[in-house]
Amino acid sequence: MSRVFLSLGSNLGDRLSNIQHAVSSLSMSKHINVIKTSSFYETEPWGNKNQPWFLNAAIAIDTDLTPQKLLELCQNIELQLGRVKNETQRWAQRAIDIDILIFDNKIINESNLIIPHPLMQKRAFVLVPMLEVKADLVHPVLNKTITELYDELQNPEDVFLYGTILPR
Repeated sequence: MSRVFLSLGSNLGDRLSNIQHAVSSLSMSKHINVIKTSSFYETEPWGNKNQPWFLNAAIAIDTDLTPQKLLELCQNIELQLGRVKNETQRWAQRAIDIDILIFDNKIINESNLIIPHPLMQKRAFVLVPMLEVKADLVHPVLNKTITELYDELQNPEDVFLYGTILPR
């Protein structure tokens, strides 16, 4: 079994339901055991700011799937939940996004899969939920904990616990 950390996000439709359905779909696989889930966070868009705010969460799972098979499962769940890939625009709005952040201590650099996720250390919307899931997790390339990565963020985007009143 491998311990894997995933980031989930949605900014179209019923964002909360989209993430809950994604986690439920993952947990229904006989190859996945959901170990821990973070709270939900309302997050400012990253990269492309001209879109609705996201709802984000992180989860820890145990799986006997290979990284490629897990990617395939995540992409199938995204499609089932209405994800439409935007080939012309990076960081576009989406019904659901499931990213593999860390897969044990594996370092993978393939055309369709890079682990650890190459941008996770730059994204507060990833690191804040991960602080809840496993703050002392060590990034296998950067050799820093999630806490250290969060502390080093430069100009982090806004991240608020879901359900709190957002500043306007």
